[in-house]
Amino acid sequence: MAPPPYVLRRSARSRRLRITIDPENGLVVTIPLATRRGWAHPEHLIDDFLREREPWIRRHLDRQARQRAELRARGGLRDGASIRYLGVLHRLRVAAAGGRRSTVARIVTVTGPELHLGLLARDADRADRVLTGWFKDQARFAIDATIADHAADLGVTPTAVAIRDPRTRWGSASRQGRLMFSWRLVLAPPEALETVVVHELAHLRVFGHGPRFWAVVASRRPDHMAWRRWLRSHSLELHGALADTTTEEQGSIESSAG
Repeated sequence: MAPPPYVLRRSARSRRLRITIDPENGLVVTIPLATRRGWAHPEHLIDDFLREREPWIRRHLDRQARQRAELRARGGLRDGASIRYLGVLHRLRVAAAGGRRSTVARIVTVTGPELHLGLLARDADRADRVLTGWFKDQARFAIDATIADHAADLGVTPTAVAIRDPRTRWGSASRQGRLMFSWRLVLAPPEALETVVVHELAHLRVFGHGPRFWAVVASRRPDHMAWRRWLRSHSLELHGALADTTTEEQGSIESSAG
């Protein structure tokens, strides 16, 4: 049986074969440069690896297609659409703003939670920007509060905390104590957000991902593995949440050889 079609990329940083399920390009195979020993003619290595991993590849491609279809069915950013916030689907209600600026408010009704988006005329085609600004504010509050809950007990003090929209990770930590988090974590359940915050705080004590590091993480979130899996499986959804049509998944799913 022939291997599935793929896009081939060579990378100077690559030391082995890696496959990625990319939302735009489908199956992507990344390998070392041709000048690296053994990688000038890698076709047979690639074919063998893809045949070995075909069930994994098909499973993730099928799941990605289902998630895209579900996002489309939710209605994008139109009135009456559904969008996830705090891990729960909220009905989006869009109307003209009555004040001097566009607003967002969370309302709990008898039929379920809603996000009320009031747009000024100048923001009529910028609903995504208005929502993004509001989500960033909510993420800043939630992440700062979670850091306050855990940092002292872990014996660490971040020197700076940035809220951004990274393409490949939910958070990061530097040896200088600077932390960065994706604002999209606020769309996920609070337990998932807390898991990422604890993960990055733990790096201020132990860099790398050895047993000591994971012991620190587990001391604060014993169920961290479950929430890391949740974020992986909902990555496309969270990164496509503010698009009128399905957008690219920012955290690609990958597998590697070796």
